Amino acid sequence: MATSAYLLPIAFVAGPQVEEGEAVRVAGGLTYASRFAVIERQGANIVAYQRFTAPALQAALPFLPDDIATQLGDLKSPRAPLTLPTRDGSRTIRLDQPQVAGILNMTPDSFSDGGQFLDDPEVAHAHAMAMLEAGAAMIDVGGESTRPGAPGVWEGDELGRVVPAVERLAKAGAAISIDTRRVAVMEAALAAGAQVINDVSALRHDPRALEFAAHSGVPVVLMHAPGDGRTLHAEVEYANIALDVFDWLRARRDAALAAGIGRERIVLDLGIGFGKSLADNLALLNALPLFHSLGQPLMLGASRKRMIGALSNQAAAHKRLGGSVMLAVQAMQAGVQLLRVHDVAETVQALHVWRGLRDAALTDFSLV
Repeated sequence: MATSAYLLPIAFVAGPQVEEGEAVRVAGGLTYASRFAVIERQGANIVAYQRFTAPALQAALPFLPDDIATQLGDLKSPRAPLTLPTRDGSRTIRLDQPQVAGILNMTPDSFSDGGQFLDDPEVAHAHAMAMLEAGAAMIDVGGESTRPGAPGVWEGDELGRVVPAVERLAKAGAAISIDTRRVAVMEAALAAGAQVINDVSALRHDPRALEFAAHSGVPVVLMHAPGDGRTLHAEVEYANIALDVFDWLRARRDAALAAGIGRERIVLDLGIGFGKSLADNLALLNALPLFHSLGQPLMLGASRKRMIGALSNQAAAHKRLGGSVMLAVQAMQAGVQLLRVHDVAETVQALHVWRGLRDAALTDFSLV
C-alpha cells in the first residue's frame, strides 16, 4: 500500500527574530512557523509522526519522503496577488495579508439572511456598498442557498437574482466573485462584471465548468464538499478529516491545472459545514496550517455557521457574531488569505487589530 506524506506546521512565533531568523515565513504572509510535523499514513493508518524545528526539518529533507520537500517549498512560496480582469484593464487583490470578502446572498432561503436582500435591490446594493466601505476587498454574490436541505434552484431564477446585482456593483467599481455551480450563471455574471468564480462543487457540478473556467481567465475558488457536486452535504466517514480533505483538494487542484487553469488563479476552500460534523469542522479549523502545503491561497467561509450555534447554546444565525469573529481570527493566525464573512465591519476591525499586533511583534525590542 502506498504511503502518503504531509507537512503540518505545529508551532508559530510572532516574528522570525524570536527564533534568531530560523522560523519559516508561511506563504509570504504575516505568520511564522517554528516547528513542524511530518505525518505519513498508509490507507487510514498513521504510520509515522515526526517533529522538527525549522532548521532540523531542512537538514532532514534528504531522509524524508520526496513530497515533503515539495510541500515545504509550496508552504514557503509567497502567494501571488489575485489578478482580476476589468473592462479597462485589471486590478489586484494582494494576498500577503488577510483580505475580507463580504457575502451578498440574493436568495429567499439562505440560512443566515435569506430573503433580506432579494426583494429589494436598493437594500441589497446599499448593503454591498456598506461592506465595501467597511473594508471588504471583494463582494461574493450568490443566488442559490447551499444550506443543508435547501431546494434546488432553476437556472433562470439564479440568473435573475444575481446578474442585476453584479451589473450594478460592477458599475460602482467593486471587485466581485460569483458564487455558483452553473456555467450559464458563471458566463452571464462574468459578462456583467464579475471577476472571480466561487464554486462550492469545485467545478464538478456542471460538466462544462472546468473547461469554461480555464478559458475564462479569472481566478477560481475550489471548495471541498463530499458527494458528486450535486449533493453537497452527503454523509461521509472520514479516515482522518484533515488528511482526507487535503488529498481531495490536492486532486481538485491538479484537475484544474490539467484543464489549463494556472496555479496563480486557484484558491482552495476547506468547505466548513459541508458534509462535516461538529467534530470534523473543529478538527479542520485546528489543522488550517496544513493546507498551506498545497501551495495555493486559502479561503475560509465559517461565518455564522451552524457549528457556532452548536458551541453557543444553539444561538440563532444572526446571534453568532462573536463566534464568527473568533473563527476569522483563528484563520488569520493560521495564515489564511481570504475570509468570506457576513459581518464585514467587525471582521475588518479585528483584522486591523491583529495586523497591528503582527507589525508590533516584528519590531518589539523585547524579542530582539
